Amino acid sequence: MTRRLIVIGGDAAGMSAASQARRLIGGEDLEILVFERGRFTSYAACGIPYWIAGMVDERDDLIARAPETFRDRQDIDVRIRHEVVAIDPGQRTVTVRDLATDEQASHRYDDLLIATGATPVRPPIDGVDLPGVFGVQTLEDGHQVLDALEHREPRRAVVIGGGYIGLEMAEAMTIRGLDVTLVDRLPQPMNTIDPDLGAQIAEAMRGMGMTLHLETDVLAIDADGDGHVRAVETAAGTFDADLVVLGTGTRPLTDLAEAAEIPVGSAGGIVTDAQQRTPVDGVWAAGDCAQTHHRISGQPVAIALGTIANKQGRIAGLNLGGVAARFPGVLGTAVTKVCEVEIARTGLSEDGARSAGFDPVTAVVEGSTRAHYYPGARPITVKVIAERDSGRLLGAQIVGKEGAAKRIDVFATALWNEMTVEEMINLDLAYAPPFSPVWDPVLIAARQGANAVADAG
Repeated sequence: MTRRLIVIGGDAAGMSAASQARRLIGGEDLEILVFERGRFTSYAACGIPYWIAGMVDERDDLIARAPETFRDRQDIDVRIRHEVVAIDPGQRTVTVRDLATDEQASHRYDDLLIATGATPVRPPIDGVDLPGVFGVQTLEDGHQVLDALEHREPRRAVVIGGGYIGLEMAEAMTIRGLDVTLVDRLPQPMNTIDPDLGAQIAEAMRGMGMTLHLETDVLAIDADGDGHVRAVETAAGTFDADLVVLGTGTRPLTDLAEAAEIPVGSAGGIVTDAQQRTPVDGVWAAGDCAQTHHRISGQPVAIALGTIANKQGRIAGLNLGGVAARFPGVLGTAVTKVCEVEIARTGLSEDGARSAGFDPVTAVVEGSTRAHYYPGARPITVKVIAERDSGRLLGAQIVGKEGAAKRIDVFATALWNEMTVEEMINLDLAYAPPFSPVWDPVLIAARQGANAVADAG
């Protein structure tokens, strides 16, 4: 009898798993059925703000592989506009609604992979569901924002929240020529960055013409006479808005799993082992809906990044295909930008290190992305966090101009291999004046971190 794998969710984790399983097992032995409630599969959600900004010309540029490609080339039956509304682990069935016809059907599975992703957090305030208020998570969301920009010709945008999406959408609205106000209840944008570097981000955003209201609660979103958004009420006053973007983060989309009594953990994601199995027989989970562990703190985390989703999907697919594989955890390495300012981080922040039980020391250095005499050299600030006793690297952060942010990958590699800041000093990094000073800012930061460890001892 042919084994059946059902996948819920047709984006990064789901399609990575389906593709890996198909590569290992032929169609005569494994039927793969994917249900995706949207209209698209395998698309670059991280590129949506740049599409909205006009930096990416076409929506289809963000689509890596269409449903028909999976069907024709890999014998994976992808059904778009089909929403799984219930899971019955006891009977090993899912109930699916065809969104085009509203008809429901039950489908049997031998193995089930939940890859439902994450959903934007919508703060519990009046007016959050008004027309003109947008979360930005899917291509459909991007279409709605672009329609509003084209047909309503807004002049003022309010962005609520200063996380990755908040900053990227603030940039997109600025590029589009809107007056942008960002409101955040936290004292700085990008709260995953320590305050000393976060202050640089806020200063740079103000320098780009954005208005920031930090440590400010949003009270309500008001509508005009037509029922469309017109203003955002906050503790600092009321701000006119023709368009509102929610940049308040995401949460793992686990409603289906919870209803089926599939365990959800302390980080908010579906509980899995290193093979991406849940505690429920025959049920797997991967991507933004699943939690994993942080390699430095050891604590459960749920981090919504396409890099993690693709890797977890691959691990699930390998195991479903009979190849033993383990997901080794994450560091939370992330990078973004707002206009000319690049922002990157990996590992633990200073407060995060303390919360995880470490006694951290830090060093912050100012440098240049190229030799100071070479044209185009831009400023860069690098912060390292190390353990006081051992000198082990615990985390790093970077804020700078062009050429700064991808240096975070050196720190991520060092973290992965549990290096000390002293060991990092002699890393054999490439040097030429167009790319780096002779002492790269990474190495200078490591050296200063090693000095801080020595001084603390």
